[in-house]
Amino acid sequence: MTEPLPRRDGPFEAGRTALLLVDMQRIWLEPGLDPDHADWTEDHYFYRELRERVIPNQKRLLRSARAAGVEVLHTIIQSLTEDGRDRSLDHKLTPIHIPPSLKEGLPPPELAPVGDEILLPKTSSGVFNSTNIDYLLKNLGIRHLVVAGILTDQCVDMTVRDGADRGYLVACVSDACAAPTPERHEHALKAFGGYCWVSNTDTIVSRFDALSQS
Repeated sequence: MTEPLPRRDGPFEAGRTALLLVDMQRIWLEPGLDPDHADWTEDHYFYRELRERVIPNQKRLLRSARAAGVEVLHTIIQSLTEDGRDRSLDHKLTPIHIPPSLKEGLPPPELAPVGDEILLPKTSSGVFNSTNIDYLLKNLGIRHLVVAGILTDQCVDMTVRDGADRGYLVACVSDACAAPTPERHEHALKAFGGYCWVSNTDTIVSRFDALSQS
């Protein structure tokens, strides 16, 4: 008899579930640090969303995941070399370069890795394309990959699609992600919704909490 296929929104499994925060680093989160958007003030939609919704929700996700023993990983855009010679061609053409010595390239304290949580630098939109995350997740025995971060229609989108293609049951926490406009955020969720379970912070936290009680 053929074993039934799993559901993307099926129950999380203890020891097989991971939370991945995508590109939550100060240079993108704090007004005035991103050289490509120096004109965006703290009242810009993107920064308001981060301050009022995304960061508070990610803090809830982190607390719940850590309490439940869920594996927590972080990825940031960062070159391996100070001059960025290791960057992808796309990042050289754009250009995007965050050297490892740039403090603003790291996550803010409230979202920073704790203990031995894994932090992966990448030089592409998709973390699966320029890091060994697939190898790591398989070594960790991960089956369920919960994704939150920025930008919804760029690096989060790539992470969701690539993770699904590699056989993970991906969940995207919609209210813990953001894009520069609400339209871009909503369009992205609709576009990649077929590759994942689009959920919300309340639901995912309840799933994590259930793991801690099992």
